[in-house]
Amino acid sequence: MERTMSKVAVVTDSNSGITQERGKELGIYVLPMPFFIDGELFLEDITLTQEQFYERLGADSDISTSQPSPGNVMELWEEVLKDYDEIVCIPMSSGLSSTCSTATSIAAEYKGRVQVVNNQRISVTQEQSVYDAMKLRDQGMSAAQIKEVLEREKMQASIYITVDTLKYLKKGGRITPAAAAIGTVLNLKPVLQIQGEKLDAFAKVRGWKAAKKTMLNAIEKDLNERFADVKDQMVLGMAYTCTKEEAQEWKKEIMERFPGYEIVEGPLSLSVACHIGPGAMAVTCMKKV
Repeated sequence: MERTMSKVAVVTDSNSGITQERGKELGIYVLPMPFFIDGELFLEDITLTQEQFYERLGADSDISTSQPSPGNVMELWEEVLKDYDEIVCIPMSSGLSSTCSTATSIAAEYKGRVQVVNNQRISVTQEQSVYDAMKLRDQGMSAAQIKEVLEREKMQASIYITVDTLKYLKKGGRITPAAAAIGTVLNLKPVLQIQGEKLDAFAKVRGWKAAKKTMLNAIEKDLNERFADVKDQMVLGMAYTCTKEEAQEWKKEIMERFPGYEIVEGPLSLSVACHIGPGAMAVTCMKKV
């Protein structure tokens, strides 16, 4: 007699860095994040490419991030639930956007068929959660069980980012114009961190070489201290808003420093790029299920 398994669909948003095309390959659903550029609405990876985004960012267009409308969220869920019994939905970190709380309140209407994971991750760490969800689903877990595992382990991740220009941190009010002016003169590179909820300052160093070293040292410290007991389950990540060539160079440096680790890579999601600008590099570590 065969077991009747409930069919679980995995839904995420484009902040995971998973493109529409890659989503189709993986058999998952990716909700595009909306952006307003000079008052016009664009959808990430549907009506807005990475190239177009950076072109407009460089041209000083007025760019603001938004969140998918409740209508769009429900439309996607309704579509998916025609073919699946349940959905596990993995939005970007609730600390960085209200997308997650909106999804949670909409999910209340679906009588438990949609489980929204308050995952507190973004970019490649969020992407890893999607792979984790797929793996747990293939092991026969229900959407509620997958949510429970992902939420239990959500903080087992670290992100460090170095920005190339202080212009966007200044524009977003994250640093004062005076600090930006001094930083530019001294070639100061702020290293930022995302630990769950927020984008925070981590260190200020002079020049790229020192910045990269600071990030790699921070990851090493995390692996040896914070994640010491799960070190063999850790995966590294590399994300960027710089050119693909620079990104591959950076990936090589990470691999040389940490041989033997699996590396997940991808462009940093545009909603983070808005705040930090082009030319940035990030390194992350996260526990995989």
